[in-house]
Amino acid sequence: MQRRKFLKSTAALGGLVSLPSGWRAIAEGIAEQNASATPAATPSPAATASLPGKFVDVTGARGVSFVGKASHTAQKYLLETMGSGVALFDYDNDGRLDLFFVNGAPLTDPTKPGTIPKKTGPEYWNRLYHQRSDGSFEDVTEKSGLQGIGYDMGVAVGDYDNDGFQDLYVTGYGGNRLYHNNGDGTFTDVTEASGTGGSGWSTSAIWVDLDNDGLLDLVVLRYMRWDFPDIWCGEHRDGYRSYCHPDLFPTVAPLVYHNEGNGRFTEVAAKIGLAQPGKGLGISAADYDGDGHIDLFVANDSMTEFLYHNKGNGTFEDVGLLAEIAVDGMGNTYAGMGTDFQDYNNDGRPDLIVTNLANQKYALYQNNGDGTFTYASYLSGVGGATLLHSGWGVRFLDYDNDGWKDILVTQGHVIDNIKLAFPELHYRESMMLLRNLGNGKFEDVSRDSGDAFHQLWVGRGLARGDFDNDGRLDVVVTTNDGPAYLLRNETETTNHWITLYLVGRKSNRDAIGAVIQLTTAAGSQWWTVSTAGSYCSSSDKRAHFGLGQETEARTIAIRWPSGIHQTLNNVKGDREVRIEEPV
Repeated sequence: MQRRKFLKSTAALGGLVSLPSGWRAIAEGIAEQNASATPAATPSPAATASLPGKFVDVTGARGVSFVGKASHTAQKYLLETMGSGVALFDYDNDGRLDLFFVNGAPLTDPTKPGTIPKKTGPEYWNRLYHQRSDGSFEDVTEKSGLQGIGYDMGVAVGDYDNDGFQDLYVTGYGGNRLYHNNGDGTFTDVTEASGTGGSGWSTSAIWVDLDNDGLLDLVVLRYMRWDFPDIWCGEHRDGYRSYCHPDLFPTVAPLVYHNEGNGRFTEVAAKIGLAQPGKGLGISAADYDGDGHIDLFVANDSMTEFLYHNKGNGTFEDVGLLAEIAVDGMGNTYAGMGTDFQDYNNDGRPDLIVTNLANQKYALYQNNGDGTFTYASYLSGVGGATLLHSGWGVRFLDYDNDGWKDILVTQGHVIDNIKLAFPELHYRESMMLLRNLGNGKFEDVSRDSGDAFHQLWVGRGLARGDFDNDGRLDVVVTTNDGPAYLLRNETETTNHWITLYLVGRKSNRDAIGAVIQLTTAAGSQWWTVSTAGSYCSSSDKRAHFGLGQETEARTIAIRWPSGIHQTLNNVKGDREVRIEEPV
């Protein structure tokens, strides 16, 4: 393959927030020279005629009443624009997904440099909602011990001690918290004992077994070196003050904690090659080159994106530029925020989606299978659909069970007065649903996919999971300084499905990093098991496959993180199947 030369300027053309001069829209047409030939894909289910989704807001009906507190101030601190995330996970193993919401803390106006904000009352608590057998949710925050302490941002879910109960890691400004799931509905703060407190401003985190020793390690992104600044950004007149551009602040390395297996973790970022300074907001994982070792993608704000290749000897190297995912199709950096890493075109190679700010277009990277990616935003239709939008949480999900992974994004700008400079842009936005047509292209079906797609929110976190176990993937969304939304998928379809619950034995118990190939009479699909992705959020660990009109999987082939291969034959669909790793 003839690789493109990225010799153009990588200066940010608009990051998360505006420089005094504002944004300039990127004048780009469809440049076919930026797209290589599409690799031959394994035959797979044919996409049906255009079928919009139907997502229904059941937040109040199900008893969820969470409202996030960002503590907006007249000083326009960058911190107050960013959060926060959400987790969908089954903390008590009753077969029903529960909800965990991350919340902020009060900020004084002005706030003194060096201040670490603390929660002062229940309105700032993080919240855990337990799902009852009738599908309603009850707030069990006080009983669980998960109220939190500081100004929190993100959450990562994973069973780090392999005891069968998923644990929580909560990130934030000034320090993070590790909560061990006791298995009785309560959690214990083990931050100090585990050595995972960290420092600075942390955002998204991921549980992943970096060295395939059967224990989940922890990678924690940090955004920038930032303190409450005494500077003014934007025009010096009433109503025009703006949030400061991230370019004004230094980069910072992530934190990487190796699981020692005794409840203790060791910080090893520099030792294993993951200490490259960045401005990390989103992180996802997949084995992009099929060598049996999990790789990491980091979405950075207004600088090059990182793709960390796992060298298989316990160390990593950033190959983002060589793999052609560091910049967009025109060689420009962008405001990388949310990300997901799954195979959307059913060719067995995990692809990337990265959300960013309006006038930049969301970045879709198609895996070429030779260690490089093609910037597919133009020819897929994703670029045209997203040019004037600002995206945060994003997930691949097959909402209509036709066998093709679609794209769901929660949206909203950072600058509350963006319309003063750019009337065509909006602070509050509706969500976006892009349907996978099965031919490398996506169609925007948002307008016809339910009332939820006509509501204007300042969207941030998004988690995916079938919370009512009806075979259709649902979502939960958080907003900046606003309510959360529980959206039930009621898409009318006759397509079939199957959900796989993997249990590792030699591998980590959550089976994070396992690669699944599911084959029906119509073809194959692939899935990488992970709870991470999106933005500051954590999704259900179960793998969900739409089967189209097929009623069973001819084969389900699993490559476990341990390297063990397992194959099941003739597995009936329309149900959840528990699969344990053979040892």
